[in-house]
Amino acid sequence: MTSLIRLELVRALRNKKFLFFSVVYPAVLYLILAGTASKDSKVAGTSLTLPTYYMVAMASFGALTAVLMGNSERIAKERESGWVRQLRLTSLPGSGYVLGKISSAAVVSLPSIVIVFVLAAVLKGVTLSASQWLALTGSIWAGSLVFAALGVAIGYLATGDAVRPITMITYFALSLLGGLWIPTTGFPTWLQNIVQWLPTHAYSAVGQAIELGHTPQWKDFAILVAYLLIFTGGAAWLYRKDTRTA
Repeated sequence: MTSLIRLELVRALRNKKFLFFSVVYPAVLYLILAGTASKDSKVAGTSLTLPTYYMVAMASFGALTAVLMGNSERIAKERESGWVRQLRLTSLPGSGYVLGKISSAAVVSLPSIVIVFVLAAVLKGVTLSASQWLALTGSIWAGSLVFAALGVAIGYLATGDAVRPITMITYFALSLLGGLWIPTTGFPTWLQNIVQWLPTHAYSAVGQAIELGHTPQWKDFAILVAYLLIFTGGAAWLYRKDTRTA
């Protein structure tokens, strides 16, 4: 499995388009969204300033882009090219393949988080304690595993032609409704009651709580763990199904 992770990392680092959208794109969006806001501008309905709010939002968005977009399209193409079938002839177990994909995607997501944090600290004057920076990095990085598992599941669910539109719809819906682009405090009450159960909402809520110096709610952790189990279980089931039909 270590060899597979190393191979996946090399392939990802060679893909300039993937690196742009997963690393550079979130940083650019952060500069656009928070660039004109003063460091004291507050987000309506919260105690967060715009620069700090969008710091977590765009770091989370970058991690989401890296693990979801990268996994889903790559796996669907590997299935069609016969690469997955070749791997089944090796000693690599199915669980090792799925875990290898999730792990390699998570490693690639780390630079997108760090770059947004550096821009926020240097250009927008965001100041946090060392423990807050570490906790934020760890929580956003660990939370990205949920979406890495979702990417694996979509990669086995869709064909090479269908995987991109399915991924894009999922990607944009989760980002928009989860509060990664705009604060959910501006949503109608009925919609806020729905989106609070989305993984992206819980994902950003954990980071926002850490920014404010609060302990994240156990509800948000429970939602993320539940989705991780659902997506990982779905990916494993789809992998076995694909194996039987191959």
